[in-house]
Amino acid sequence: MSTYRKQLPQLGDRLFMTDGGLETTFIFHDGVDLPYFAAFDLLKDAEGTDRLRRYYARYAEIAAEHGLGMVLEAPTWRASRDWGAKLGYDAAGLDAANRKAIALMLEIRAMFEAPDRPMVISGNIGPRGDGYSPSRMMSIAEARDFHAAQIETFADTAADLVSVFTMNYVEEAAGIAQAARAARMPLAVSFTLETDGRLPSGDTLGDAIARTDDASDGHASYYMINCAHPTHFEHVLDAQAPWLDRIRGLRANASRRSHAELDESTDLDDGNPDEFGGQYRALRPLLRKLSVVGGCCGTDHRHVASLCAALVQPASIAA
Repeated sequence: MSTYRKQLPQLGDRLFMTDGGLETTFIFHDGVDLPYFAAFDLLKDAEGTDRLRRYYARYAEIAAEHGLGMVLEAPTWRASRDWGAKLGYDAAGLDAANRKAIALMLEIRAMFEAPDRPMVISGNIGPRGDGYSPSRMMSIAEARDFHAAQIETFADTAADLVSVFTMNYVEEAAGIAQAARAARMPLAVSFTLETDGRLPSGDTLGDAIARTDDASDGHASYYMINCAHPTHFEHVLDAQAPWLDRIRGLRANASRRSHAELDESTDLDDGNPDEFGGQYRALRPLLRKLSVVGGCCGTDHRHVASLCAALVQPASIAA
């Protein structure tokens, strides 16, 4: 078992970074065919694996430049049963792909980790359905049973935690929290928000956190916000809200477009990387426990480098 499972270093006071929009980078910048946004499928051959290796190495270099720790999110957001079946993966194939993804993260960690820059490996989980719309909503028990296989695979690897991203309704997040608790795996839960600052299901962020905690005995180590532009949710970050300190991570979109508009887009709206960094700096006093930062749809290494520069001085300058 990884020593990080005893105490995740990102629960301390120092800042960690993670990557940007992996899938949008590959599709729109690199011209990679990525059916269903399933980046894990690239692991099926040496060329795809090397493409992923270069992607993560680029971000690891940014973390090193700024003297930051890093959360390595495995490219497994779509490596679950229903999405895998669309690509011809059975249970054994998905298990192997998830394990190979963690092995690649271990390789990156061995190359770039330093005593003052720890690297944490996360088994990344995505929603069973569309990340933008809760069109098919499971019960908590259904969600727990559906996601258990992927979580149990990660629990049998060197992954330090599992992180679930783009949760758009509470029951799925709560079911995943129950499955992670049963597997004795630390968990980060990230909700996506609409332009009104609410989940696509209509729940407020505070209620979503409270209900997920209630259903799982508060198992999540922390919560995050992802796949929303900073202007979509800044107004709901109430400094007096008791749930605000449960939020430690942010992976925002570069685009101000709504999820409906993004769904219909044939182009990439990558916003302004310099402005993006400034928006993170403005949010820092509101998200007083913020410790994990990166990007989501439309962001790439430029956005992450910008937010790092906005939040901390480069290690060479600080020295």
